[in-house]
Amino acid sequence: MGKITAAITGVGAYLPEYRLTNAILETMVDTNDEWITTRTGIKERRILKEPGKGTSYMAIKAAQDLIEKKGIDPKTIDLVLLASATPDMPVASTGAYVATQIGATNAFSYDLMAACSSFLFGMSTASSYIESGRYKRVLLIGQIKCPQS
Repeated sequence: MGKITAAITGVGAYLPEYRLTNAILETMVDTNDEWITTRTGIKERRILKEPGKGTSYMAIKAAQDLIEKKGIDPKTIDLVLLASATPDMPVASTGAYVATQIGATNAFSYDLMAACSSFLFGMSTASSYIESGRYKRVLLIGQIKCPQS
């Protein structure tokens, strides 16, 4: 048997509707669009404002987008990794909740929390699981959530 290699075979997405633009930030703090853009390249941020919704809501929406676009049977997903610095709760895996909600009932799942590098850590972890032969189909969900003020 040859070497198993991991590959990204699909991408799903979800963006909250609310846009926090640099122009809005200019009214809140002493900054301006040019200063922010030249240093970060950021023009806007998307923020989930609906009460009672959090990381799992966005993760489920992104996963459902991928499942629909690729025609994936969720039961064929072996592992769900949720890479986030802001899980719904500090205890009880948000990834396990997401896996259940999307119908990935055969998947092992857990959260990866490594601050800003969570998604990169998730890519490395997912790739290692696939290349080891342990899992064939891994769903990695990466998310950064800006806290509301």
